[in-house]
Amino acid sequence: QVQLVESGGGLVQAGGSLRLSCAASENIFSLNPMSWYRQAPGKQRELVATISMTRSTNYADSVKGRFTISRANAKTVYLQMNSLKPEDTAVYYCAVAKLRGQGIQVTVSS
Repeated sequence: QVQLVESGGGLVQAGGSLRLSCAASENIFSLNPMSWYRQAPGKQRELVATISMTRSTNYADSVKGRFTISRANAKTVYLQMNSLKPEDTAVYYCAVAKLRGQGIQVTVSS
């Protein structure tokens, strides 16, 4: 079964940047749309960004202009997060088809 592994999370001050990576064990990203989700404590899961097989992208209004999703190859997708805000604090997940990674914590301090 294909596995997804997120990396690049951590603690950053407001206004800072992080780049999340999602690495797949197989070449899956060129065959399926891929999304980043996030979930903060006590809140519903939120779709953050999606990249299609043709590399078209969509973003939640809350991150437009600050986050960029990109696909490096069929096994690696990034989420570049700039101008981070405390409200971006959440566990971030990458997902493709019916698969989801284990999630990675992003904490933005004020």
